[in-house]
This record gives sequence, structure tokens and C-alpha cells, in this order.
Amino acid sequence: MISVAEARQRILAALSPVGPEVVALSAAWGRVLAAPVAARLDKPGADVSAMDGFAVRAEDCARPPARLRVVGSAPAGHPFRGTVGPGEAVRLFTGSVIPAGADSVVVQEDTDFAERGEGAGEVEIRVVPKPGAHVRPRAGDFAHGTMLLSPPRRLTARDVGLAASAGHAWLTVRRRPRVAILATGDEVTLPGDPVPEGGVVSSNGFVLESVVRAAGGEPILLPIAPDDPEAIAAAVAAARGADLVVTSGGASVGQHDLVRPALAPLGLALDFWKIAMRPGKPFMFGRVGDAALIGLPGNPVSATVCAILFLVPAIERLLGLPGAAPATVRARAGARLAANDHRADHLRATLARDADGVLVATPAARQDSSQMAVLAAADALILRPPDAPEVAAGEWVDVIPLGGRDI
Repeated sequence: MISVAEARQRILAALSPVGPEVVALSAAWGRVLAAPVAARLDKPGADVSAMDGFAVRAEDCARPPARLRVVGSAPAGHPFRGTVGPGEAVRLFTGSVIPAGADSVVVQEDTDFAERGEGAGEVEIRVVPKPGAHVRPRAGDFAHGTMLLSPPRRLTARDVGLAASAGHAWLTVRRRPRVAILATGDEVTLPGDPVPEGGVVSSNGFVLESVVRAAGGEPILLPIAPDDPEAIAAAVAAARGADLVVTSGGASVGQHDLVRPALAPLGLALDFWKIAMRPGKPFMFGRVGDAALIGLPGNPVSATVCAILFLVPAIERLLGLPGAAPATVRARAGARLAANDHRADHLRATLARDADGVLVATPAARQDSSQMAVLAAADALILRPPDAPEVAAGEWVDVIPLGGRDI
């Protein structure tokens, strides 16, 4: 058996990013950038006002109160076409272009304006402005040609807004990796179908479909394959064109664990099998045809934990991202934790803050790898290294918070 860290490293080393595609800006959120984004314009495109007020020449306001003749108004998008001369002012609004001749803006609250129609009139300036006051200079945010976004980067709403303000209607991103998902087992039935005696309702396919979508992939949910080598092989062969094939169930050593022998005729090249972890020991990775293969355990908690630890980083790697291990935080143990054996343990736990605001992780009383209700109620996984000593309640432990990207 190999360690969790080595398993993840070997998976990532075997994967390469998928190709790019161009998408409309409106579809770019959450996608992974594949080409640099440079500004196509200056922002702002001219000196503009940061406030509602009046464009003035600072020298005309050196001795307040100064009375200036208002010669026009310049709403945002409608620049004043003349020049501000001695003793003159132009009424401005936030975003208005600073007219020629003016060098500062006096905010409306520091004036007394007697309007005489169409923005004209007389304004009393009650402060002494400094040159450049309340002026946003041209290209103060960014200039034409400035590099704004560099790949690889998962685009946030703020990134999309930045690209839009820089004049981009289309962005080059990594295409979504195609991930074929195959649940196996005679006992497995679809939700809503009659459950025969000894049968179980399939959850793994739907969990994995959601994980793949949340990580940025395109899930392809295949029909459940019975415990028949030919059926399993036919299902995987039908997933031609997938970048990654993920199976659940049939990855152990029992008489009905048929994934490995079923895929041998398709040229399965196994990299490793078994990880020193709990839950999730019967895990395999390799290649079948042109696709990478991840074989997950059949128990739903095991499959989900393995998806968080290995499938999400694998998809990120296919998207050109580093594919790092899940982020961890420190918390105090909410209960005693027994000494661990040779396998890394991932205990389902809830998180809360104590009276001092310190994060506390309390392990669930039940840790069986078949109990989805416990996993769904968990906020985190407490990490227990191999051969870790006993931990008393209140001691520090590392935890993986759950819920990122709604997984």
C-alpha cells in the first residue's frame, strides 16, 4: 500500500491539461483561464470626476468664498465641449469627463449653487481645492496593454468583471474535462426503482457527478454495470473520448470485484492499487485506452472521501491547475481520539466555536464507511496520520473543512 500523498502525486504526474476553447464572457465564471488577458483600453479613458460637484481652476478658488460663473453641465457620457476659463466652472457628476482648462473638482456639499437653467448660473465655492482633487486620472485603474489576468486561474465573478471592463467579450479557457462515471454491482439500483432483497440504492454515481461538475469537469453518467466482466468492459469501451473514467465498486479482491480483470482486455495499465488510508483502501489508478482510470471503493463514504482527496485534484490538473491537496485548518479535538494504526484516517466530524472563538472538531460517534447520513452532516474530516498517538480532548488536530465548491 502507498501513502495518500504518494497516491495523489502519482495521479497528478500522469495527467496533462486538456485543450483550450473560447467562451463568451457571460459563460466564463468558474472556468479556468488558458490564455493571458491584457487590457484593450485605458480605464478610465479620460480624467474623470470621482464625485458630484464642479470642475474648477484651483487658482480661482484660492480665497473662499469664491464666486464662479457656471458655463455648462457635463453628465457622465456627455463631456463638456468647451474650455473652463478664468472665473468659470462646469457642473459635473460622478464619472463625468474633466473639461479642458479645469484641474480639480469641488464636491457639491462644499458649494452653494444658484441654477439659472440648463446647468448655467453661479456657484459659490467655500473651500480651497488642491489641483487634482477628486479627479480620477486617465488609466488610473489600468492602461491599454496592462496584463490583468494570467493562466492558470479559476475565474471569479471579480475576474469576469475585470475582463469586461478591459474590453473583452470572449475569453480562452480550458475545456471541461470529460469524466465518465460507472457504478458497478448486481445489488445496485437507481433511485426510484424497486429495491430487490439485498439490494442498495445507488448514490455513488450521483455524488461523483456532482463532484465532477463542482470541480469544473463535464460528467458523463453511464448506466450501472452488473457484476459481469463483459458488461463492465462494454460500458468503459462506450466511454471512448472521455479524459478520465471513474468506477465505483469492484476494486477490491473479492470474488465479485471484477473491474481489474474486466478491463484487462481493454489494455488496462495499472499504476497502483491500494492506499494506506481509511476509508478508501481499495483504490486503483491507471490508464485504459486514451483515458486515465480511477477505481473507487463501492462504499459511499469511501467513494466520496476518495473523490475529495484524489478526484478533485485530478480534475484540477486536467484543467491546468496545480491539483493541490485539500486545504486544512487547525482545530481542537472535541473528544478523545484513540491511537491510530498504519493507515491514515479521515474521521467525519462537526465544527463549532467554543466560548473563546476557537474552532473545535468533534468526531461523529459512528464512522462506518456505508453511512451517508453521517457524512452529509459532517463539516470536516479530522486527519489522523498513520501510527498517530492518542489525542486527548482539547488537543490540536488538522482538519479538512467540507463544503468548498458545495462538495
